[in-house]
This record gives sequence, C-alpha cells and structure tokens, in this order.
Amino acid sequence: MTLFGLSSQALFGQLLLGLINGSFYAVLSLGLAVIFGLLNIINFAHGALYMVGAFVALLGLEYLGMNYWVALVAAPLVVGLLGVVIERGLLRHLYKLDHLYGLLLTFGLALIAEGVFKYFFGVSGSSYAPPEQLQGGVDLGFMFMPLYRGWVVLASLTVCVATWYVIERTPLGATLRAATEKPQLVQALGINVPVLVTATYGVGVALAAFAGVLAAPVMQVNPVMGSNLIIVVFAVVVIGGMGSIAGSIVTGLGLGIVEGLTKLIYPEASAVVIFVIMIVVLLLRPAGLFGKQA
Repeated sequence: MTLFGLSSQALFGQLLLGLINGSFYAVLSLGLAVIFGLLNIINFAHGALYMVGAFVALLGLEYLGMNYWVALVAAPLVVGLLGVVIERGLLRHLYKLDHLYGLLLTFGLALIAEGVFKYFFGVSGSSYAPPEQLQGGVDLGFMFMPLYRGWVVLASLTVCVATWYVIERTPLGATLRAATEKPQLVQALGINVPVLVTATYGVGVALAAFAGVLAAPVMQVNPVMGSNLIIVVFAVVVIGGMGSIAGSIVTGLGLGIVEGLTKLIYPEASAVVIFVIMIVVLLLRPAGLFGKQA
C-alpha cells in the first residue's frame, strides 16, 4: 500500500519516529521555557542536565539495582536538587546583570559536566534496556509500534500538559508569574520569592532529567547526548516563542514530525530543516509563533 507515492509502512514509521523525537524536544524545550519565562535565564546547561539524568538512571541500575520506574522518579529528584544548588550557589548572583552572563555561566557548567563524564565514562556510550513491561510491540494493522516508543510519547504528553496546566491555570502558577513580574509586591504579601525562584529552576532542570531517563532506552547513554540535542532544542524554543509554555510543547512535537517526514522525502535536508524553519519564522515573526510581540 502506498500513500502520496510513499510506502505506508515507511511513512507511518517516520511519523512515529518524528513524534518520539518531538516528544523529547517538547519536554526539553518546556523546561527551558519555564526557566526563561519565569526567571529570565537562558539555561545552556539544560542539555548537560538531560545527560546527567540519563546517567543517574544508568548508574542506579548498574550499582544500586534501581529499576526503570524508580529511576523515572529518582533521577529528576537528584537533578532537581543539583539545580537548587546551582541556582542558590551561582545563578542568584546574576539576576541583576544582562542575560548574557547567565548564558555564559550555564554554558561553562555544561562544558564542565560533559568533561567530567567523558573523563570517568569515555564517549562510547552504554545501553539501557527498556523495562520488561514495555518490551515488544503491538501490530496496529498499518504498522508495528514498539511499546516503549508509545510509552515515551504518552509520558511526554502527560508531563507537558500537566506542567502547562499548573503554570497557566492554577493559583500556584499565577503566584509564580506574579513573583517574576512584581517580586517586591509579592514579597510584601508574605510570599518567599527567593524560594519560589529556586524551586522553579529545580523543577525546570528536573524536566530535563525526566527526558533523559525516557531517552536512555532509546539512545546510547553517553556524555555528549545533551550537547548533540541542545542546539535543536534552543531552535524549537525560539520558533515557539521564548518563554511560551504552550509554544514549546506544540512546536516541539510539530518540528519532530516535520524532521521525520523530511528524512523520508529528502534525507539530505533533515539535519537543517528545523534551522531553515527558524530563520523563516524569525524573519516573519521575530517573537516566535506563540510569543508576544514587544
């Protein structure tokens, strides 16, 4: 069976692959958007913290016997606590300075983290088997879908929608937004703004670690897995609109599918298609598809 001159198996296979990549883009760009939108920090260490999350899961499995489901909770907690230390120890000193200082500091942290993991673990990478419950696949009639790939899409969408709901539709989210726009007023109401800021950064980087654990059984866990992805994720955030929660989610999923279809139709362009789209969007709508025009 063919669709638009393409094999249906190949077409649906690339759509699924694009949706999986888009799920990783969405969760990672969501964390970046939360941190930038609420704290005005361009967190270049996000890719490194995604890699640390994957390594926490791998090391927990090898040395502590930690199974996948425990790692899915424990790794974001560990990396979230690391984020608290980074925010309290380093980033809080930069809030009154230009955004460039935060970008350079987090870029330096990313290089340090990558170098440390290369020193101890090399660059060859290690595999992480999917949990027993999610091994195998299901025949949908028009394609064979591996269960773990389906779980990645489902878990990513659930986390993205839950995060969007908390920030956009709950009193806690309203308090967070108010604390970033009018911190002195919110502080006068008895709310501890520095604690909110620290918690927000911790949650943002915990989302990166969550994506890292999801990616571990799909990709090789290695020290450069974050740096290979972070430039694409920044392009997703720019296209969606810097700081836009909904924009990051929708754009991440959409661009993953576009990238997957490009690999099928014209593979030579798959590595650059997202950046071509970014250039076009910046020329037509500099604030991004979902961003607010200044």
